[in-house]
Formats: sequence, structure tokens, C-alpha cells
Amino acid sequence: MKSFLIFIFSIILISITPCQSDAGESQLNVYPEKVVLTGRFSNKQLIVTLLNDSKKSDLTHTCDYRSLDSSIVNVSGSGQLTPLKTGNTFIEIRSQKLSIKIPVNVIFSDGKSEIDFKEHIVPIFTRNSCNSGPCHGKARGQNGFQLSLFGYDHEFDYNSVSKQSRSRRISIHEPEESLLLKKAKGDVPHGGGIRLTKEDRNYQLLLKWIEEGLPASVPDTPALVDIVVYPPARIMGKKERQQVSVTAKFSDGSSKDVTQICSYQSNEAPIASVNENGLISAGKIVGEAAIMCRFQGFFTTCHVSVPMAGKVPDNIYANLPRYNFIDALAYEKMKPLGFVPSEVAQPYQLMRRAYIDIIGRIPTSKEARDFLKNSDPKRYSQLIDDLLGRPEFAEHWATKWIDLLRPNPYRVGIKAVLNYDFWIRDSFRKNKPYDQFVRELITAQGSTFKNGAVTMYRDRRTPEELTTITSQLFLGIRLECARCHHHPFEIWGQDDFYSFAAFFSNVSYKGGGLSPPISGSEELVYSGNRRKILHPVTKEVMNPRPLFGKAEKVEEGSDSRQILANWMTSPKNPFFSQVMANRIWADLMGRGIVHPVDDLRGTNPPTNKKLLEALGKDFSDHKFDIKHLIRRIANSYVYQLDSLPNKRNIVDNRYFSRYYRQRLKAEVLLDSISQITGIPESFDAMPPETRSNEIWTHRVGSLFLDTFGRPDPNQDPPCERNLDTTVVQALHLMNSENLYKKITQDKGIANQLSQSTKSPEEIIEDIYLMVYSRFPTSAEINNLKQLFEAKGASRKGIIEDIFWSTMNTPEFVFKD
Repeated sequence: MKSFLIFIFSIILISITPCQSDAGESQLNVYPEKVVLTGRFSNKQLIVTLLNDSKKSDLTHTCDYRSLDSSIVNVSGSGQLTPLKTGNTFIEIRSQKLSIKIPVNVIFSDGKSEIDFKEHIVPIFTRNSCNSGPCHGKARGQNGFQLSLFGYDHEFDYNSVSKQSRSRRISIHEPEESLLLKKAKGDVPHGGGIRLTKEDRNYQLLLKWIEEGLPASVPDTPALVDIVVYPPARIMGKKERQQVSVTAKFSDGSSKDVTQICSYQSNEAPIASVNENGLISAGKIVGEAAIMCRFQGFFTTCHVSVPMAGKVPDNIYANLPRYNFIDALAYEKMKPLGFVPSEVAQPYQLMRRAYIDIIGRIPTSKEARDFLKNSDPKRYSQLIDDLLGRPEFAEHWATKWIDLLRPNPYRVGIKAVLNYDFWIRDSFRKNKPYDQFVRELITAQGSTFKNGAVTMYRDRRTPEELTTITSQLFLGIRLECARCHHHPFEIWGQDDFYSFAAFFSNVSYKGGGLSPPISGSEELVYSGNRRKILHPVTKEVMNPRPLFGKAEKVEEGSDSRQILANWMTSPKNPFFSQVMANRIWADLMGRGIVHPVDDLRGTNPPTNKKLLEALGKDFSDHKFDIKHLIRRIANSYVYQLDSLPNKRNIVDNRYFSRYYRQRLKAEVLLDSISQITGIPESFDAMPPETRSNEIWTHRVGSLFLDTFGRPDPNQDPPCERNLDTTVVQALHLMNSENLYKKITQDKGIANQLSQSTKSPEEIIEDIYLMVYSRFPTSAEINNLKQLFEAKGASRKGIIEDIFWSTMNTPEFVFKD
């Protein structure tokens, strides 16, 4: 009793007495402040932090540790505690002049097996990549030995290890001779190499499991409910290190340290990498990284920030313009990283940027001249409102969703795709609220000849196919992996996938079906009798269930898609509004807050979580009005920044401290060339003077559009554009016969200018306004005017050369 009171008193004394140096400037902080180790195979990773003038430094791997009773608990040089017998003691930690003691209580249960296959053994396979895709987790295993991918099916794994191939991998009578152990430590040839040593704790755990007779489970083992990481976030200097500690939480309220059996991965290893023991190492690159910790299908992340060297005065951020909430939230993210925004862009750049983003073309020379000569301080915001009201807006933004939804007409039929194309464009022409657009698509029924929205169901014909496209497009959740196994980087498993697929189990068809490459018949899609959706492993009948939250009960005979649509489009579903806000942000800003734009998951965190949440809420609060969201972003100060970097943001490519230049989309570039030259493009199966973003299928031939990256017509939707530049694109612009004809045609603008009475200066000004949306500088005018004054110069030829040369420059090809 006396020793117990002394132990409790020590805990209280330590908790109220900080460990400081003589100067009182520094102190040691230890996580946790006290340790309880339950069971022979428990352990604990200590985290030692030096606090000095609000700066934190990790000392876990550099300080000295000592167990005051090494017969009770052992401590390694990296702060890892290993219990040896029941009892109480202290761990003393020293770093230079600083020291601190923490109490440790060890509790062993006598005579009871403590090894649970799912809790203790499966994580060893996962940690050592034994059940990964390239190894024994592949579809048919490796060398006759198969494990479930990342241990999602522990019952299958137990049978595979203990019973498969006449139990050849296990030797009950001579445990150390078990093939499972001998291959792991390299005593016999192993394609995976040496994974464990004899001294390794996990080797000893496997050995003890075999010695105890391969117990499948321990009675009354509580269920794992969550894992947490300490520290959850950390600001680190370049080349600095930080050890993490991961704790598993169980249904009975207990917890245990799983740092040594977790799997770790960094989403940005050049910024911050992590080793197999959870030691994070910051690199030389400024930015943020998410360190993923995975244990038994649960995930948590430690967010690491590596700021630029040097400190930026607070008044720099305080004095920045704030046009709306976007700016304040963007600055809030830039400040800890030390990024300072670029200057605001020039008026002509903002005008050109807005035209390209909102209506998909550059301004005409008249539009550019009128804007640049307008002295009204509200001219920019008025321009945004004007562009949002133009008919070109609908065609340009409908094209983005056509990329994501439109299937191959040779698969589903020409008339079905025509109707689908019209339905999408009509939705944008009416400025249909986004939630209504999605609701109509998800619940679509009727004839493919009358209702274009049902074409999605003609193309995707099984609940499984509909699950993958629906969850990815409208929720930003990629469920495809969970179709066969637990998602390797997310919380979703097969239960989630097939419960979601059950919402589509009542989709029925009447008609001729598909008959590629023609598929010309009509088909009727309707809500029929619900089919059984079976779990592929358990064979359990799966009922419709949303991925999270609650949905209405699906009544017998009702269309479960209505329930799904209600749940998906609810303002309470943050994924729905945020994934669309992220898409629009990426279109306007050059990169998504989450990248890729349709991959919202904990292990791919947004670069600015608060901003994404605020955009999603603003979008939802304004009834999912796409024009409102575009107006909000375009009117922010951040959108209006110059792309030219400064010394404090030159390395930024994801926090929006400057504008990110983008190559013009194929359709925007071609339509702009047609506008500049005055010669419209001609497309097969389309009316005269059709713009390229109005064509109904990518099977309409165009070498130019194919060269500049329109989606492959044979690719299944959704299709994301590739805006990378290539040598082929540069060569095409320089040598295109079609471009040459547009410039040199008698009906073209070049010939009209040559026959006009305009002076060379006026002609140069017109061309610059047409191509660059700006007035030429005096130096540019003087240089080009000399061409006109040269002896024997052809006025028409010089004008054509100026057109050709200006359209072959980055200033024209890129949105700046």
C-alpha cells in the first residue's frame, strides 16, 4: 500500500513540476506523461520534445534513457518501452542539463494467451508488405501462398497460414523450424528477401503464436474502433526529424501502442519522408506532407509543414487586400509556410483570364480595347457579371461535364449520345442548380430517344459500374478498389461498396440492349424489381446503405435511387458540395485544393482544408448555383494575382500565392485561332460556323483537337484533360496547313487589314489586341514597323507573318 501511494504521489509531482533549465528558457515534454503496459507483447513509444521559446524540437532519438528497474521494463535508445514483468518503476530521460522522470506500470495476466491472430499477427504481414499487391496479396498469391490484400479478410489469412498446403508453413512441434519463420529471416531462399531478424519483436511474437498452438482469437477481444497519432501536426525545419506514436483505441475503452506494427507512407516524400518505425524526416523542399499511418484498415495522418526559411512580418499579411472570405483563408494557409502573394496581375491579363475561364475564348480586339479604355473602378466585377450572362458560358462549362459523362457513341448509339449531349448543354443553358442536375441524372428513367439523362444507365449497366462512376464524380470518393478488397488508402471496404451498389439494384431495362459498334436501337430504363446484391466473400445480401450518415429507409417497391439522390445532394453531405467546388476551383486556378480533383480522402488531404470547406458551404448555402461560385472565386484577390513569382513564393505550386499558368484547352485554342483569323473551323456532322466546344462527340475528326489533348473517344468516362505541353503541339502550330490557310485566305482578317487604309501602327495594335488582348509596347511597334518600311516589303505578307509569329508564342498559347 505504501509503495502504491508513493507511485501515485510521484505521478502528481511530475505532472505539476515542469523540467526546465537553470535559465528557465527550455523544458522537456514527454508523451505520454505516464505509461501503463498491459500484456507481455505490449510496448510504448515515448516522444520527447524540447520546448524553447515556443519552438519545438524532437529529441526522441537523441536523448538518453534509463529504466530505474530494468527487470520490470526495458527502454531502447529510441524511447521504445518493452515490459518484462509486472511492477512499477520510472524511466529517466536526460538531454544535456535537462532531465525528467515518467512512471511506468506493467501488468501481466497469468496463464492466459494474449495473442490474437487478427490483432497481432495480421499487422506483421501488412507492416512487412507480405500481403501487398506485388507479393502474397496479389489475386493468386505468390509461389502458392496467398494472403488477402492488406489483411482485409483475416479468416482467409488464418486458414492460408495454418492449414493451406497441409500446414507446410507451420511446425507445431519445432516452431523455430516453421517455414514461415525461416523464410522471413532468410534461412531458406525467399523472393521477398529478409523481412525479420531473430531479435525482432515481431519475430518473437510469431514464434510465441506458433508455440501456443496457433490461436485464432482471444475470447472477449474488444473491437478496434479508431487509431490516433501523436503529434497530429508538426511544423518542421529542413532536415529536421520527428518520431510519431500511434495508439489504437478499442470498444471497451482500452488502448495500446501500435507504433511498431503500423504501416507508414508519405504522400509527399520529397517534402517529408517516413521510415518503417514512424520516424519522419523533413527534406529540403518547402510545403506540406501527410504521413499516413495504417493499422487493420484504420487510418490516421500526421500533417507536416516545412516552411520557407526566414520570418515574414505579420503586417505584410495584415495589409493584404481581402475581397471576400477566400482571400483571408488563403493568407491563413500561406503565413505558416512563409509564402507572400505576388502582385496583382495587369488589367489585360485579368480580362483575358476571365474570358478564357468563363466563356472559353479570348476577347475580340474590340472587347479588349473597350475594357482597357474603361476607367470605371468596377469594370472588372462588371465584366465577370457580363460574361456569366453570355450564351457561350453554357457551351464552355457543359463541355467540362461532357468530358466526364459522355460515352462512346459506337457503344451506346449515336441518338442516345446526341440526346445526352443536349440534356447536359440544356442544363447549363438554364443554369440548373447543381443538386438538381445530379438528382435528375441519378434518378433518370425513360427512353434513350427522349430522355438524354438515361444514357448513363445505358452505358453503365451493372450496379457495380454505376457505383464507381457515381461515387467518383459526385462525391470525390474512389470506391473501385473496395470492389475487390479493403481500399488500401481509405476506410472503405467491400461492405461499403456493395451496400452502395444496392441503391442501383432496381434499375431495369427494356429494349434491344447494346450491339456495338452500331447500338442504334431504343432502350427503356425504369425502376423494376430489386435484384439481390451479394457480398462476394460472405455471400450476405447487401441492403442499400450510404457511405456515412443516415438515409431514408428503402420501402419495398420504391426506387432506391431517390433515397440515394436525397442523401447525396443533402447540404449535410460535405463531400457533394466540396468535390464540385474543388472542380470549379481547379478550372479557374490551375490546380485543385485537392489534387486529383475527384480523390477526396484522408490520405490525400486538401492543401487548404478550411478554404475547401468554406467554398463547399458557400456553394450549398447559395442553392448550388454554379455561376455564383464562379463569380465568388473570380472576384477574389487570390484569383487576380500575377503568375510572376517573388522571392517568397517561387517554390509554391499548390497554395495559390501566385496564379498558375495553364495551356489553353484544345477547344479554347482552336476557337481563338478561328476568331483571330476570321475563318471558322469546319467540322463533319456539324452546322457551318460551329465552335469546337459545341461538337457532340470527340469522334468528330480534328487533328488540331487531338494534338492539343481532347479526350480519346475510345476512353470510358470520366475523362480528365491533360494540359501538358508537348513538342508535337509546338511543331503543329508552326507547321499546320490548316493554320496557314486560315491566316492566308482572302476572306481572312489578315487580308482585310492589308487592304485597309490603316497605318502600320494601327495594324500592329489591332493584331496585338486580337492575339494578346493588350496594346503593344512602343518597342514592339518600332521593331515591327521596320518590316513594313523595308524595301520591297509585301504588306499582306508582313501582316500574315505577324499573325503567325504571335500565335506561336507562349503568351498566346497560355492563360496567364
